[in-house]
Amino acid sequence: MPWLIVILGYLLGSIPTAHIMGRIFKKVDIRQIGDGNVGAQNAFHQLGAKVGVAVGIIDAGKGALAILIAQATNLPQITVLLTGAAAVIGHNWPIFLRFRGGRGEATTIGVLLTTITQPMLILATPTILTLLISRNVIIASAVLFVPLPFVCWWLGVPGVLVTYGVALSCLVGITHFLRTWQTVNISGTGSA
Repeated sequence: MPWLIVILGYLLGSIPTAHIMGRIFKKVDIRQIGDGNVGAQNAFHQLGAKVGVAVGIIDAGKGALAILIAQATNLPQITVLLTGAAAVIGHNWPIFLRFRGGRGEATTIGVLLTTITQPMLILATPTILTLLISRNVIIASAVLFVPLPFVCWWLGVPGVLVTYGVALSCLVGITHFLRTWQTVNISGTGSA
């Protein structure tokens, strides 16, 4: 039973929201436009603000839903946390799109909002303000994820959840680095 819930988390995360919205609203393949990323940021820039925001909310909802389903089964905390991580992994490497997805920021936010709610809510205002002022997701993500372990520590969040938050944040950062590196290499190869 625990592994079925983890697999369900992966499958939920694998639902390619930006790809589906691109097909429905603009009749385009999001993987072929912008930076080719199947996430909220590329959807925002390529499909419009309303669609981009909707993609972000739904992608966050995938992470939150995975955690809520796992919690509802009364399985051990490790299974709940693995299910959330599986949702992020599913978003980044979705089975439905040949393992080429997004960067996982919105899905990670959904997972962490459900597991460490209070620290995430405390950091929500400065993160949203940074995003509105800078219009830069990377800077806004840094405002959210960098101080997160310190806010968790300050609030007395259990160490396992602090470590979990750091690990998911690092997964987002590593995925972002890999996707950026691949894009630069592909662009560099094409221009040579």
